[in-house]
Amino acid sequence: MIQLESLTVSYGSGAVRIDAARDVSIRVAEGEAFGLVGESGSGKSTVLRAIAGLIPEASGRIALAGETLGPKRTRALRKLVQMVFQDPYGSLHPEQTVDQILAEPVAIHRLGNADRRVAQALTEVGLGTEHRFRFPHQLSGGQRQRVAIARALILEPRILLLDEPTSALDVSVQAEILNLLTRLRRDHGLTMLMVSHDLAVIAHLCDQLAVMRGGEIVERTTADRLAVGETEHPYTAELLRSNEGFKRG
Repeated sequence: MIQLESLTVSYGSGAVRIDAARDVSIRVAEGEAFGLVGESGSGKSTVLRAIAGLIPEASGRIALAGETLGPKRTRALRKLVQMVFQDPYGSLHPEQTVDQILAEPVAIHRLGNADRRVAQALTEVGLGTEHRFRFPHQLSGGQRQRVAIARALILEPRILLLDEPTSALDVSVQAEILNLLTRLRRDHGLTMLMVSHDLAVIAHLCDQLAVMRGGEIVERTTADRLAVGETEHPYTAELLRSNEGFKRG
């Protein structure tokens, strides 16, 4: 469902060239949840943004559902893949109600039945009708992230890109959002690509994962292997030590 071949994202040229992501290649099967883990600045979010079409400077091959993507994307391709961002407040329009936020993509993609779609999307993420006409500042962090997930789901995508979707939330709320994503993946057959600096968060949702450092993938492994302390690259071992108490979710 997701195939990257030698994906590279660079800024500048010559001596001042910076490779935010370098020669990244991954394959994610349909219905699979795949994780990219690494510290801040490792390039993992850059990879997501390139897949979403938010970074036009990317080189290499990006293919979704077997179709190689070019610099311009059709409405159908943009509907195929949706992204949930890290900051659940910054990603929502502060002057729009939840109803307006969710209805906007329906209008852009000319899907119709906006009222029904909005109500269904809210139900899917565990929000009641009382939240529909509230503004983002009237919601908790967890509720805002549920709205962001509902906005992605309302277009009925097949691929969901998750950029640190729980890092801005309280620990108690993180588990709720991860359990929600696990259920949505199962119920909708979604393919998910998730990035995080937290191994425990990745392991809760993903079976397969890749460790990134300095824009490159340094190790490919599984959550089960990490849970018993099996690593190949020194950086992965260091990352595992920094996640003291890590265990398979």
